[in-house]
Amino acid sequence: MSFASGSGAVSGSLWMEYAPGPARPAVDGPVETEVAVVGGGIAGLCTAWELARAGHQVVLVEADRIASGVTGHTTAKLSALHGLVYADIARIHGARAARLYAHSQAIAVDKVAGVSEELGIDCEWERQPAYTYTGDPAKADQLREEAEAARAAGLDASYVTDVPLPFPVVGAVKVENQAQFHPRKYLLGLAADLEVLGGRIFERTRVTQLKEGSPCELTTSAGHTIRAKEVVVATHYPVFDRALLFTRLEPKRELVVAGPLPAGQDPGGMFLTWEENTRSVRTAPYGEDGRRMLIVTGEKFTPGTVDEGEVGARFDTLATWARERFDGLEITHRWATQDNVTTDKVPYVGRLHAGSRHVYVATGFAGWGMSNGVMAGDLIAARIRGREPAWTSLYDPVRLHPVREAPAMLRLQAQVGKHFIGDRLPGAHADSTTDIPRGGGAVVRVGGRRLAVHRDAAGSLHAVSARCTHLGCLVHFNDDERAWECPCHGSRFDVDGKVVQGPAVRPLEQMDVEEDE
Repeated sequence: MSFASGSGAVSGSLWMEYAPGPARPAVDGPVETEVAVVGGGIAGLCTAWELARAGHQVVLVEADRIASGVTGHTTAKLSALHGLVYADIARIHGARAARLYAHSQAIAVDKVAGVSEELGIDCEWERQPAYTYTGDPAKADQLREEAEAARAAGLDASYVTDVPLPFPVVGAVKVENQAQFHPRKYLLGLAADLEVLGGRIFERTRVTQLKEGSPCELTTSAGHTIRAKEVVVATHYPVFDRALLFTRLEPKRELVVAGPLPAGQDPGGMFLTWEENTRSVRTAPYGEDGRRMLIVTGEKFTPGTVDEGEVGARFDTLATWARERFDGLEITHRWATQDNVTTDKVPYVGRLHAGSRHVYVATGFAGWGMSNGVMAGDLIAARIRGREPAWTSLYDPVRLHPVREAPAMLRLQAQVGKHFIGDRLPGAHADSTTDIPRGGGAVVRVGGRRLAVHRDAAGSLHAVSARCTHLGCLVHFNDDERAWECPCHGSRFDVDGKVVQGPAVRPLEQMDVEEDE
């Protein structure tokens, strides 16, 4: 993805520079299979591979290219230390749940190590310690509590004050022997082995409908059908949501900047703080001279809620933060990523809803999609094969804790309600297309309808319906990434209305608009 403004970086995701691998065909007729996996990111590919290895007939369908969506834009930390999650899980779900969470995540980290070695995948695998740090003395006790909770959950965790960052840090939770890798190299290797095992992969195939039954039936945007005994919805945000998970999922977008460090400046670890609107730091191999690529993530926000120019300003803020702390850093890459946070801090992995017998879902990874994607693949594959891992109920999507989740659910629905109502009030958008600058976009009322109008660099107008095709919220323009974003549930569309990111599965309707309307 290219960006409109910023601090000199011209590239998109570092991982997406790696060759996409062979193009797979789109579905062009009826398909029959035992298991259909919808979504070609880490969760979908891991699920499909696990099932194919166990002898099941598997078809995987991806709306774009495999390993190119959220997975292709991750920071690719593979760790069981997930910020400050263990104290929260122990408080919300109990000490046993925290132990199950830690165990399932640690297994996922080791699983990637074992599979990459078994299949001979050179995915830049590196063992590194993981840190959650603070620069605020008042928050040291919170980190001590998290270290104790993580250690009680079974991780080799400790509170340390010696943190190898080139700027002052008060203390950190440290967990040894975690990992980082190149996600696309790993997943493209996994996809190649999936096909060797007899699995079929279809790309450029967007699934728009699901009919549950025996068998289940999926329908693509081109009208073709896929019939399967079992269906796995691994589309990041569920495109089919009969469990109403959208009431318990909050989308968050984060920005990423990267660039080569001078030799000898690698801090040697993976670092995260929730302060300063999140800062995440890691490095990756770069070139033959021993230098490393620094990757910094942060500036978290809800899609569709930022003002014009604010995303570009946030990129600049993140780049400035990185350059001020790492001498000689030159920003060469920048991109954005997105994930969903559940109201009780634990992902949803399991049967789609209480009445479902043959449809599974994986979502709500809260920025930790690498370990959670691998965990989800193992868990769903086990359940389809008739086994119930010890952590099945922990991740079960149909769980609900009304009292403990109520504050988060009420806050989330208040935000959604604000956009349903407030975004339709007069004065919330441009009065005329003449108010839209080149490169900009705004919602304009034309003939009683609200249109999302973008003016490109040449001055031409592109107009689409402003109503998100998911549940009808009005979209907002992200002028830095040239995308229309839904502030309610995170769907994203390009300037011509094509779906870039779900849960929406249908494009915004293209409209005609004249200058001065």
